[in-house]
Amino acid sequence: MKMDINKIEMQLKESADAKMEMAGNSDEILKIAELIVNCYRSGRKVVLFGNGGSAADAQHLAAEFVSKFRLERRGLPAIALNTNTSIMTAIANDYEFGRIFERQVESIVNEGDVAIGITTSGDSDNVIRGLLKAKEKNATTIAFTGRSGGKVKDVADITLKVPSDDTPRIQEVHITVGHIICEIVEEEIANEKGGVS
Repeated sequence: MKMDINKIEMQLKESADAKMEMAGNSDEILKIAELIVNCYRSGRKVVLFGNGGSAADAQHLAAEFVSKFRLERRGLPAIALNTNTSIMTAIANDYEFGRIFERQVESIVNEGDVAIGITTSGDSDNVIRGLLKAKEKNATTIAFTGRSGGKVKDVADITLKVPSDDTPRIQEVHITVGHIICEIVEEEIANEKGGVS
């Protein structure tokens, strides 16, 4: 196998550059963390959803909230809607694939919850429909997407746009930003009275 060291170094640099450019969105990242903290302080929950790699990110971040990121603290209610194959396939079979998140949001999201839809293109129909249903239920809606924002930017209350058009780079930044948000939320909750389990 011929190794191309230059290609490896180029991809690492592209990933690092995309993350560094996100420093310009620090206020937005902090705002998202504050919304999630307030959600948890109000006894509400966070739901996350996406397709493919974005589904993996949704599941990953839900796990960080429910278990822990770095600190000992109470478990935080978070659900990745793309993890229950029985529910997803039932909805896709009984209705259509575009409703797999919308139907779950209709069932479990309440006023004051936070719904996070992750779509690198910003145009995933099922993610957009899930966020629209969350808005109907008076949940706070957040989208993680790429440079253009796609259609989702016109739906979500807050859209975090990664300054890239390359799906792998966008996904790498999404999980980095997600980790930053988890750390901020966890520190706030752990420092509250009763925040440590």
